[in-house]
Amino acid sequence: MGNCLSLSPSAKVLSISKKNKASLPIDNIFKLPSPLPTWPAGNGFASGVINLGGLQVRQISSFNKVWATKEGGPDNLGATFFEPSNVPQGFFMLGSYSQANNQTFFGRVLVAKDDSGGALKKPLDYTLVWSSESSKIKQDGNGYIWLPTPPDGYKAVGHVVTSSPNKPSPDQIRCVRSDLTDQCEAHTWTWGPGKDKDENGFNVYSLRPSIRGIQSQAMGVSVGSFLAYTGGVTSPLSNIACLKNAKSNLSSMPNVKQIEALLHTYSPWVYFHSDEIYLPSSVDWFFGNGALLYKKGEESKPAPIEPTGSNLPQGGSNDGAYWLDLPVDEGAKERVKKGDLGNSQVYVHIKPMLGATFTDIAIWVFYPFNGPAKAKVEMVNVPLGKIGEHVGDWEHVTLRVSNFNGELQRVYFSEHSGGTWVDVPELEFQNGNKPVAYASLNGHAFYSKPGLVLQGSKGIGIRNDSEKSNLVMDTGLSYSVVSADYLGSAVVEPPWLNYCREWGPKLSYDLAEEIKKVEKLLPGPLKSAFDKFIKGLPSEVLGEEGPTGPKMKNSWTGDEV
Repeated sequence: MGNCLSLSPSAKVLSISKKNKASLPIDNIFKLPSPLPTWPAGNGFASGVINLGGLQVRQISSFNKVWATKEGGPDNLGATFFEPSNVPQGFFMLGSYSQANNQTFFGRVLVAKDDSGGALKKPLDYTLVWSSESSKIKQDGNGYIWLPTPPDGYKAVGHVVTSSPNKPSPDQIRCVRSDLTDQCEAHTWTWGPGKDKDENGFNVYSLRPSIRGIQSQAMGVSVGSFLAYTGGVTSPLSNIACLKNAKSNLSSMPNVKQIEALLHTYSPWVYFHSDEIYLPSSVDWFFGNGALLYKKGEESKPAPIEPTGSNLPQGGSNDGAYWLDLPVDEGAKERVKKGDLGNSQVYVHIKPMLGATFTDIAIWVFYPFNGPAKAKVEMVNVPLGKIGEHVGDWEHVTLRVSNFNGELQRVYFSEHSGGTWVDVPELEFQNGNKPVAYASLNGHAFYSKPGLVLQGSKGIGIRNDSEKSNLVMDTGLSYSVVSADYLGSAVVEPPWLNYCREWGPKLSYDLAEEIKKVEKLLPGPLKSAFDKFIKGLPSEVLGEEGPTGPKMKNSWTGDEV
């Protein structure tokens, strides 16, 4: 589904013309490279409407432009403010939409219909939060941002933006009964009058629920509206809220056939660096080629691992009692370290997100070995010896799909102990709607674009090099859905998934000695700065211990951060 920008009486045309080259990214409307397929039938997935328990909501992607700035905010390109248009009969606007001008237009906002009586009410009044009248910024006329005054027992979940100083009509927006709302927080900075965010000035932020994940208390729903605020933002917010899936209704989540269709449509392509030696494999290939299970106190008697991991200890915690390692035989060890791209497989975790209005598809990639790191110390590139090496490496890419229509919205790229969300207009696609990911050399962090990413600051950091090469994996060719709790017995978790200890041993190399080897290659002034940087890295990056498996990561039950 594409976006439609229509025209309100006071709005200006947001022209999209092949003849007139757009002056700003937002002047172009983003569309996925290929039309969405017809999804298999079943449940409420991609039905267009989601019932949150007394409140029906729809996702609107057609808008009227209300007001725009031409400077300030990200990249100093300004921002544009919209209100939803073509709202279906019986549904009402909950808030205006805002987007920074430095990104292709990709607007989405929810509108709501009272499904229980008393779920929605008109505001009693409006408070003017901010006006651009006194601002010396480039703008299309003046803009006014209003906060609805809700009746007792109701909450505002969005602002109203006008191009007139007159208060909006009470009919323009609806407030939501408090039991159908949840606490929210300011998220991404969208706009402020200056080039940089001024914590004490006026700013516009996107909003998201404060608690996010698959827990029963994490049922907050993003409206797609924004927060306009003067002064530092405090949490929790008291004057604006998100919606809530009040009855934890999961009927909008995809069934097994729909999951298969989503993976067929969106499974990413992963490109590896042409110099990559340590490639991925399947877990059963790793087990079947000599990986061993060690137990503390019985190190001399490691056990071979069954292909499914059925003899791995289940549950518990990462207590150091067990760990995995490569084969003892040197030849087998070197062969297994390199993985086997031809026998690789990805492992898929499906989970409801943001009150089951979205589906997160986490695609996990396993590598038998993480290679040594390289550092960039100003103009000097330095190999780091054993620093960065560890047995077992798990990385992942997460697709966030709208349950209203099955459209891909964002992709998360894991990068060592953190990661980055990238909105779909900023992605590279291949073979239709399949996003492209780039795995960094040796360290396997994922990025949305090739090139060098330096993990550090002030010219000193770990190199993350990636490129498009002939080493590529289509994750849709060989995958296994290993977990989807909401589907019950339809998806059976493999035993290895519930192994909660480390997938590699703690290494015994002398970190100080490795640092000294590197420092010998550096000019004097850079030695202490490099030493301080390396010692500040987490142990998993340093390679001193193997990682835990996917189910032990915070993102397994929570949001990606």
